[in-house]
Amino acid sequence: MTEQQGDVPPGRSDPLRVLLVDDHAMVRSGFAMMLSVEDDVEVVGEAANGAEAVVVARATRPDVVLMDVQMPVLDGIEATRRIVAEDLGRVVILTTFDRDDYLFDGLQAGASGFLLKNAEPEQLLDAVRVVGSGSGILAPQVTRRVIERMTGERSAPPRPEPDGLRRLTEREREVLVLMGRGLSNAEIAATLFLGEATVKTHVSSCLAKLHVRDRVQAVVLAHECGLITPDEGQISP
Repeated sequence: MTEQQGDVPPGRSDPLRVLLVDDHAMVRSGFAMMLSVEDDVEVVGEAANGAEAVVVARATRPDVVLMDVQMPVLDGIEATRRIVAEDLGRVVILTTFDRDDYLFDGLQAGASGFLLKNAEPEQLLDAVRVVGSGSGILAPQVTRRVIERMTGERSAPPRPEPDGLRRLTEREREVLVLMGRGLSNAEIAATLFLGEATVKTHVSSCLAKLHVRDRVQAVVLAHECGLITPDEGQISP
C-alpha cells in the first residue's frame, strides 16, 4: 500500500474507464502507457484542455478523470466543477506543492482525490483504482497542506454544523478528525486501538451521516465547520 489512503472494495469484472486531461501530449502519452498495461484499467479518451475534457467526458462517461490544472481555454478546476456537477465521472487532480490554492479550489470543486505529478507509477494506479471504486484519496502530505490553508487562512467564521455532523458519535468524530490529519484506516486503527474492520465501519457511517461521496469531501466539511483546528487536528470544543 502506498502512502496515499483509500479503501478499495472487492474487484469488478469490467475495467475502470479513465479519461486523461493534460495540455501536454507527452504527459498524456506517458500516463496512457502506464495505464494501458493493466488488465483492470482502460483509457477511453484524452483531452488537451478543460473544455475538451467536459465534452469527452459526456461522450465516454469515464469512471475516473485524471485532471491537470493549468490548461488553456478552461482550467482543470472549472472543468472538475462541471464534470462533478453533471456526474460525468470522479476526478483526480494532478497537482504540485507550490500552488496550495489548487488543492483548496479542487476540493471545493468536488475532486475525489489529488495526485502529485511526480508520483510513482504504482501511486497513479492506486489512485485510479481507489477513486474508481468509489472512495476518495489524499496523500497525507497533501492533506496537511490543505489543513494548513483551510485552518490557517480562514477569514470567515466556521459554517454551522449540519445535522449529519451533530449525529456523529464521539468515536465517529474521532475517526473523522484522524481522517482529516491524513491517516489511513490502518493508522487510525492503531491510534484508537481498534480493528481495521471497525474503523472502516466508522468511516462508512461518517460518510452516510454527512451525506458526502467520500472521505475527501468529509474532511472538507469537517474543516469548514471548524471541527478540526490547526493544532494537529484536534476536535474543537
